[in-house]
Amino acid sequence: MIEKFKTLFFVKSSLISLYLALTIPIPFISIEKLKIPSIFTFVLGLYLIINITSDYVETCKNKISYKTSLISKSLGRKDWEICWKDIKLIKNQPTSQGSKVYYFNTSKGNNLLIPQRVENYEKLLLIISKNTGISTNGISYISPLWTYKLLTLLSVLMIIGELISFKYQILSMLNL
Repeated sequence: MIEKFKTLFFVKSSLISLYLALTIPIPFISIEKLKIPSIFTFVLGLYLIINITSDYVETCKNKISYKTSLISKSLGRKDWEICWKDIKLIKNQPTSQGSKVYYFNTSKGNNLLIPQRVENYEKLLLIISKNTGISTNGISYISPLWTYKLLTLLSVLMIIGELISFKYQILSMLNL
């Protein structure tokens, strides 16, 4: 049976809402002759952000795969797949922020990053452990989930503030 693990909702929502919070004002504040290009660029950027946050992991009884979109591939990300029997060990590396990232080390000497921002992560870890015989105890998300939730909340508050200020700006221009 094939299992699919998509990017965490809160990771996706935090990136999309932050993009919106930072770019919604641009079409409103741009000069008249740049309004159409700024709207086009805004929509294009939104499409790109949604697209690059759509990577996912697939598992089946023989292998684990990481799938990216065409746009992610053009930005340097690569699909990969490993047969369970080829995974020798899981090793970790510290990050500059103090957490850890984990890699599959294969019998061919490859090191492939284990995605740590996917839905049902605990289930993915159980599948990895069951199919490789390697303990996944101690492996967790790269960042606490509350950080993504907080970023989403702050971004949504920024968007609300921007919309309210634009509403009052338009009303004052119309002398209402």
